[in-house]
Amino acid sequence: MSKLYIVATPIGNLEDITLRALRILKEVDLILCEDTRKTRILTDKYGISRPLLSYHQHSKLQRIEQIIKFLKSGKNLALVSDAGTPGISDPGGKLVEEVLRAMADEAEIIPIPGPSALTAAASISGLPTDKFLFLGFPPHKKGRNKFFQRIAGADETVIFYESTYRIIKTLNELAETRNLTERKIAVCRELTKMFETIYRGTASEVLEKLKADTTKGEFVVVVGHK
Repeated sequence: MSKLYIVATPIGNLEDITLRALRILKEVDLILCEDTRKTRILTDKYGISRPLLSYHQHSKLQRIEQIIKFLKSGKNLALVSDAGTPGISDPGGKLVEEVLRAMADEAEIIPIPGPSALTAAASISGLPTDKFLFLGFPPHKKGRNKFFQRIAGADETVIFYESTYRIIKTLNELAETRNLTERKIAVCRELTKMFETIYRGTASEVLEKLKADTTKGEFVVVVGHK
């Protein structure tokens, strides 16, 4: 039976790769990745010489069909994202769905756990994480108000991702949304990287700190519950 490994890779610091992940990446016939250039940085560092094939959110159906053919021919594949765990706010989940639909019990899908920006942020937020709601990225335009209203009504801690281009806008909206103004939040920037920074306070307080510092980087926002 062929195997599709879902392999978590570092979200920044390349030393965060697990020993098991390194072994699997060296053993598979092919590594599927979002950006071959970014994955090559990781494979070069650890002397991994397996061939790379791109698979990302813009991949066409033919690429998925090609991957399924590889599995049906008996090849073992590894799926990685640019950073973190594939399938978590990532197109990897779609591939798993299609493989299950096409092959049912003919392929074994195996998780190789490891880094995730979601759990890394939750672990250092200082906010309750016995249960939490993960919302991925906020909508760019349509549905943004509904997104923030959902956070305002949540009975659990809420975690979401935001880009460097919209973090200021998002913090302003958190600060202006009823029932969110005084909520405690943690904004995590560049987790595990050289300029890792954690900002804590209300949305307004974090906004002022961020404006005085920098808005560059990838962000994870953790919002305390009501």
